[in-house]
Formats: sequence, structure tokens, C-alpha cells
Amino acid sequence: MTSCTKRMGTTRHALYLYLCTLLAQNLGAYAILPESNLGSWSVLRDVAFGAQAGNSSGACESLANPEESIWFKDLTWTDCYQTLNKSMQCSRLLVPLNYSAPLSNTNNASIALLRIPSTYPPSHPSYRGPILFNPGGPGGSGVDLVLGVGDTLQQIVGDEFDVVGFDPRGVGRSLPRIDLFTDRVQRALFTTTEGLIDPEREKDVFGKYLGRAGIIGQLAQRVDGNGSGYLRFMQTDHTARDMLRITEKHGKDKLQYWGFSYGSVLGASFAAMFPDKVGRLIIDGVVDAEDYFATRWANNLLDSNKTMQWFFDSCYQAGPSNCPFYASSPQAISERLTKLYDKIKVQPVPIVDFSDPSLSPTGLVDNAILRSVVFLSLYDPFTQFVPLAKGLAELEKGNATTIWGMWNKDQPQFRCSCGNDEALKFESINDDLPGIMCTDGNPIPGTLEDTEAHYTELRKTSEWAEIWENLRIRCSSWPKFPRTFFQGPFEANTSHPLLLIGNTADPVTPLASAKKMSKGYPGSVVLTQDSPGHASLSGPSVCTVKYVREYFLNGTLPPEGTVCPLISPPIPTNQTQSGNGTSKAIISREGGGADKELEELAYRLNREYRLPRMV
Repeated sequence: MTSCTKRMGTTRHALYLYLCTLLAQNLGAYAILPESNLGSWSVLRDVAFGAQAGNSSGACESLANPEESIWFKDLTWTDCYQTLNKSMQCSRLLVPLNYSAPLSNTNNASIALLRIPSTYPPSHPSYRGPILFNPGGPGGSGVDLVLGVGDTLQQIVGDEFDVVGFDPRGVGRSLPRIDLFTDRVQRALFTTTEGLIDPEREKDVFGKYLGRAGIIGQLAQRVDGNGSGYLRFMQTDHTARDMLRITEKHGKDKLQYWGFSYGSVLGASFAAMFPDKVGRLIIDGVVDAEDYFATRWANNLLDSNKTMQWFFDSCYQAGPSNCPFYASSPQAISERLTKLYDKIKVQPVPIVDFSDPSLSPTGLVDNAILRSVVFLSLYDPFTQFVPLAKGLAELEKGNATTIWGMWNKDQPQFRCSCGNDEALKFESINDDLPGIMCTDGNPIPGTLEDTEAHYTELRKTSEWAEIWENLRIRCSSWPKFPRTFFQGPFEANTSHPLLLIGNTADPVTPLASAKKMSKGYPGSVVLTQDSPGHASLSGPSVCTVKYVREYFLNGTLPPEGTVCPLISPPIPTNQTQSGNGTSKAIISREGGGADKELEELAYRLNREYRLPRMV
């Protein structure tokens, strides 16, 4: 703090520090970065490991990004992140910013990559090349994914493969990075005034959200420089071409890939654009790509009410000793939650809690925050349903500690850098979400009438329409770049058939989307995982992990109509906790002790990483 204070010699610096501290206290944990560290490292967001990993600011600082010079190599691998894994290597790959022109000093982008190399050298006959991973978003960091669970992923797919995470163009450590604001304080100030849409008065605030989207659109126009900037090239078409370059730089002709959520749009685009370049391609938590590029966002919530029903059913089956929000039937639990919503609408609960330095100590849990917490828990039932049940029961009694903690850990942490943003140049920002999805998608009218009509249609399929509508609103004033890039059709005879994975109750990528997308790729198979949550990582299944391993190693597809069970329910029952129930029965039926390793790997993926959430 001393070195920071000494540098506050001007009114501007003093004001910056004041705003930093004020924002940090309202947005979450904060830290003043020592002057000696500026420029040498940057803080990793906890998204790299999932909030359940419980990273403190100290832990984040110890997992520093490597020196900037390491990233400026044309796929020359350099050891990095050695405190996590001694075998991790970093690099950047230069690619054309605009693929309609050759790579040059004025037409280039740098794609950041992190890999855990195969235990076999490339010259060895057992070496199988790289598998590329994308966690979704758009805007999710593949580097963070491999940082968090790269070891586990390699144990699943096999050490014959390099496990490679990359930050898509415009994201994270890749350059140029989508950045609409002149500094991070301005971005944080804009974010703090956004608020949430209350379902009781959603149409009253659509005008405000459209106005805020107008600001974002003007900022994007400024960054793009009326055609001379980079934003128009931050789209899925060019990222698919980047993946082909990465594959070729590894000395391979065909892509091997596992993409989640938005990563399914990227994977499906690659398969349609380069069907003869598909080696192995899994898309998991599948988005309706036609709906995505049309900027309709109409199909995502089709199964969200099913996911909510899993909470009611699981809580009832777990019983009062394991689910604090228990009632006499699933319907009674649903009614109990509705009563809690009604109560919080008129009597929000204040929170003052300094026990966790990683969280904002003060706040107010109102109906909008409560509903957001419930909705976000649907992404990750196996890590979130238990604390959700506890938090709801506490909130009924006027205790908001658990619900506030769940909400706070999903919000961006703000860290002060004494006026120098160099130390935070890789911190996660949300400009890349509209930067990619709005550039990808067709322009929308952006009128109040269009927004209300779209919202009304969403309400017919899901109770969460007010949360989802804000995603589409963000594109309402986005610059109307020429749509000369690939937007479909999503159909091709690929050189190897695709594997699509969908959950029976995914809140944002319904199983129907996987089945629809599969029809465009002859020979592809949809593997169904009988679970709630977003994509297969949200629910531990030995069966799913087995099929993924076999697909990458041997190219084997599961039989049509295969449905994979879970190891255990989202809220443990007395039977599953004792080890004599569901988990043991499934393991025994699928191969006994040989599956114990896969069981642990499936649990580890579920516990240690959460896919990016769009809301």
C-alpha cells in the first residue's frame, strides 16, 4: 500500500484510487497491486478454477501470468504456469486479422494458447496430436479451461494427445482484445449502474436496457473506427479458420476438438466450412446455430423449467435431513419457493458480513437477485443445488448470507492497480460477449415493440424470460458490419462423423438443439446424458466419460439412442451418501473397479470447473 500511496501525487490519481476502492467494495474483493509487480503479472479470475475452488486474492496472485514476452512467439512453446503443472507450455500464433488478405505486419492477430503436451514426442507412433478445447461464452477462455482442469481432461482423452486451450480472437490473452472502454474504472462504473430486470416490471425497464445498448453500440463504432478497426473480424468464421491454422502448425491435417455451449457453434461452423478437415469433433451443450446467427435467441430456454423441476424432485427425494428446503412433495417445494419470491418482493433482506474477504461485505438481496441466483444454479446443479437449498431456507428466516455469497461469487471481482492497468491486462472482461455474438448475428430492429414481442414469445416457454431477454437486447444497437462471413448452412458430409452431447434438462442448450444440429451432419450421433445442468461437465457420468474417451482414441461412436446415467443425484440422499446406492450400482454394472478412475475424473471435472455463464 505504501508504494501505491506515494504515487498518488495528483488529483487524478487520488480520484482514481477513491473510485477503485469504492468500486471494489461494491463489486467484490479488491487488492492494491504493488508497484514492483506492475507489468510483470496479472491476476487470474476465479473462473479458471470455478468459484467452488475458493480462490482468495492471495491464491490468484501466486498463479501469476507469465512474462508478456512469452506470448509473443509464433507457436514457439515456452514453459509457463509452473506452479500449477510442470509440463504446461504457452505460446501465441500469428494469424491474419482479416482472412481475405494475407498475413502481414498490418494484418495480424495473435492467438494465445496453453497446452499440456502428450507424454509422447511428435515423432513417436503413439502421438495423436492436439485436441483443442473451447469452454463457450462466447468470450470463454480456453487457456483458463486448461489451467483449471487440463490434467483431468488429458487423463480422460489419453496422454497420446496434447491438450490445448486457446483464447479465441478478441478474448483474454489473445490480441487484439475486445475492449470497448478507455479504462477499467469506466467499465466498472457502467456495469454497477446496470442493475437487474425485475420480472414484476420487466417491460418498464426495457427502454433503459435498450438505451444502455445504444451506449455499447456507439462505443463499438468508435473502436471499429468506421471500418478501419478490428471488431468486424471478431467472429466465429475467422475463429474456425484460426483453429485450422493451429492444427496445421502442429503438423496435422485434421482438427480434433471438444467445444461446449457457444463452442458448439464454433465446432459446427468448422465442420460445415471444412468438412474434409474433421478428425474428431465433439460439440457438447449444443446451441441451435441457425437461431444464434439469426439473433433470435428463442430456443435456448426450452428445457429450463425441466431443470428447475429437477431441483424440486431432488430436494424431495433427498428428504429433510439432506435438503433444508424440503416439503411434503415436489409441488409443495415449488409453492414454498413462490411464497419466498413473493415475500422478498416486498421485504428484501439486507446483508452485512465481513467474514469472507473475497466478497462484498454489504448488499441487499431483492427478488431480482434471488431469481438470478436460482437461475444460475441451474447451470451447475451438482455444486449449486445443495447450497441453494440451504440459502433458500435461511432466507425465509431473514438470513441472506448464503444467497448473497452465491450471488457475489458470480460477479466480476474488481482490483485496483494504482492507475496502471498493465498488471491487469489479462483480467476477464465482458466486452467480448457482445463483441462476438453481436458481430456474428444478424442485425435486429432494436425497438421497444420488437423487444416486448420477443419477450412475450420467450415467456411462453420459460419462467426465466426476463433474464434471457437482456442478452439479445445487447445487440440492438451494434454496428451493422457486412455479414460476408459464414453463417450457415450447417450441413456437410464430414471426413469423420461428429459426436453431439446433450443433457435431458439443460437450462440454456436444450436437447432438441443437439438433435436438430445432428441432422445436418450425416453419420453423427447424439449422446444423451440424463441429467440437469449445462453441458455434460455439469453432471458426473462414467458412461459419458467412457464414450468421450473411446471417440477420441478410436473414433467409436455410441449406438443411436444411448442415454448415459449419472453417478449420483444432484442432492445426495442417505442411500447415495452411504455408498450403497446409485453410484455403486452404476459403477458395478459398467465394469467395476476399472471405472473407479473414470468416476473420480468425472467428479473432478464437475467440482473444479464451471463453464462460462452468459448472464
